[in-house]
Amino acid sequence: MNYGKRGLITILAAMTALTVSLSACSGSNQSEAPTDSPSGTEATEAPKDGKIVSNPLTLTYYVQGLGNAAPGIKTHNDIAAYQETEKKTGIHIDFQSPTTGQEKNQFNLLMSSGSYPDVIEWGWNDYPGGGVGAMNSGVIIPLNDYIEKYAPNLSKLLADHPEIKKEVSTDDGRIYAFPFLRADPYLRTYFGLGIRQDWLDKLGLQVPTTIDEWHTVLKALKEGDPNGNGKADEIPLLIKKDTMLNFSNVFLNAWGITSQFYLKAGKVTYGNIQPEYKEFLETMRNWYAEGLIDRDYAATDDKQKDAKWTGGLLAASELAVGGGIGKYMTAMSEKDPGFNIVGVPYPTLKKGDKPVLGQITPIFNSVGAAITSSNKHIEETVKWLDYKYGEEGSMLFNFGIEGKSYEMNDGFPTYTDDIMKNPDGMAFATALGRYAIPFGGPFVQDKRYQEQNVSLPQQKEALSTWMNVENGDWLPTLSLTNDESVRLAAIMTDVTTYRDEMFDKFVMGVEPIDNFNTFLKTVEGMGIQEAIDIQQAAYERYLKR
Repeated sequence: MNYGKRGLITILAAMTALTVSLSACSGSNQSEAPTDSPSGTEATEAPKDGKIVSNPLTLTYYVQGLGNAAPGIKTHNDIAAYQETEKKTGIHIDFQSPTTGQEKNQFNLLMSSGSYPDVIEWGWNDYPGGGVGAMNSGVIIPLNDYIEKYAPNLSKLLADHPEIKKEVSTDDGRIYAFPFLRADPYLRTYFGLGIRQDWLDKLGLQVPTTIDEWHTVLKALKEGDPNGNGKADEIPLLIKKDTMLNFSNVFLNAWGITSQFYLKAGKVTYGNIQPEYKEFLETMRNWYAEGLIDRDYAATDDKQKDAKWTGGLLAASELAVGGGIGKYMTAMSEKDPGFNIVGVPYPTLKKGDKPVLGQITPIFNSVGAAITSSNKHIEETVKWLDYKYGEEGSMLFNFGIEGKSYEMNDGFPTYTDDIMKNPDGMAFATALGRYAIPFGGPFVQDKRYQEQNVSLPQQKEALSTWMNVENGDWLPTLSLTNDESVRLAAIMTDVTTYRDEMFDKFVMGVEPIDNFNTFLKTVEGMGIQEAIDIQQAAYERYLKR
């Protein structure tokens, strides 16, 4: 399904209110087990107190670590939403997480061990063959029958929204995980270009919308001393290569392409072998030679990027709406009250054209909670997971605890000052992370979370700007067979490594642009056409779901 289709958008826009409509399926109703059971589990009588189990039950659960959590939050069990869920369901969760920085390696080791926890919450595209491969290899189990019998909340969601069911199903109709769903379009874009509006104002410049305008603005920022220190130390533009080529597509989209697989006239293609990619490289090379791009772009990490923004050196870069615009605006509010970042439209080549192929995340990006073949309590696990898709569970995981992390104001769950203006100086995500995890998990993300996460007018305007893109040519999340996945990974590991290496060489002037044809032949020799054919076959299967 092309993400630009209006029909799907219309369906998805109603999803914010979806959890309210599910209230009839939440609460004690979810513990009413049918008398017949899918193979491998036995039905149990529902406890009279509404809990899922009569006797204490512990399930093991593998999930990514919490990262920069608030003090005292060491595991998911320290989050109030999970503590409350345990009270409601009677099920305790033994959370297990990989070491930070070793996530993929430890996940691969777990997969090869043959001994699995009860539940694994992961981005299943990391597994060879994705969720299909994990089911076919016996690591996780198909969930369709269990969802139908024991998950009334998710069942209703999928029945009411067949387009959502299509996204979370494999080509053969199986469902392998309780999905994290960004159903509302407002939640699926959160990244784009940002620029110092106060510096533009100082130099009498307008926000650039085309590649030519960007060149004019960047040159003026380099030469005009907008930070006013009398030194030519401003960095007009910092673009992290990985972000530009693999995620946000900033600048590259102006040529109507992406550095990934996408659709061109309804067929799958690969952007880096298009003639427009050479034009893009020539422009980046010229900007770099003129000193308009940070000379250290290839080696700059997140901490260094932070220092350049807060040190009054950087004029523009790609930014997240919360972890970029929000973070820097908050950090600079006292140090430099005039500091002002605004979101910039995705650029075009021709003035007035609507941008194409901006940042947009799929409704379901393969992240979800799967039940493993080692699980001996499948029915109870399904009911526990389904709790998050009901009204009560959805409120818990999107907003936390009423009276502590949020209050209901005219029917709107409003985060408290402890979250929005934390007295200990904690950032929004850190403060909220003590109570809820709306940033990702097996539930439906609520639009009302994002509406408060982007509380600054600059953030709200940035989102509106970044969403004004024609995204109809992005590929949906596809299912690959085991053989396809293995072959595609082998090809694209080589292609991506070579592309990244050559990008730096072309941009930095180490490699003549005239050698672009050699680049193309090398990529072709690595099997890029076979990779395109694999994606095309998977896309055609998707259309037939």
